[in-house]
Amino acid sequence: MLQRLVSILTPLLLAFSFTPAWADEYSDTISVFKNAGESGSFFSTAYGYAVFPTIGKGGMVVGGAHGSGRVYEKGKVIGDSSMTQVSVGLQLGGQAYSEIIFFQDERALKEFTSGNFEFGADASVVAITAAASAKASSTGSSAGASASKKEATTVGKYSRGMATFTVAKGGLMYEAAIAGQKFSYKAH
Repeated sequence: MLQRLVSILTPLLLAFSFTPAWADEYSDTISVFKNAGESGSFFSTAYGYAVFPTIGKGGMVVGGAHGSGRVYEKGKVIGDSSMTQVSVGLQLGGQAYSEIIFFQDERALKEFTSGNFEFGADASVVAITAAASAKASSTGSSAGASASKKEATTVGKYSRGMATFTVAKGGLMYEAAIAGQKFSYKAH
């Protein structure tokens, strides 16, 4: 069933996964989170983080999401990760978003990088209300976000050693669904 769902949703998710050619989408995404409210303060205290520049999400009763990212330990890239999500419930549409997961300490990072890590449906995620933008030009690239600190303070704290934030990039999705995220990791 999961393979059939993936084969049905893959074209939809791919449509939301393509982004403009940025000079470095990871640096741009990190810059957006550094400037988007509460998530910026986590960079100075987190042991590491995982960044997913674009996650494509779509659904119609049954939905899914997928995106690729990088894992950083003390500011240095240590590996690649991918996220897959399957959801069931009232949902319709599609969207793209960026996601960052901060690891409070070495234990939390090791838990995430131990193989296949999974967030249950009860995981807390702070959706930052930010006008995020990024652009590339022949002279370089830039990224930015207009958000105030108060917009991301409601659940901006560690839970089981991890804190997750998202910023919407585009699309429209109506949903009242139960979902969990599963992550894979491959060291460099």
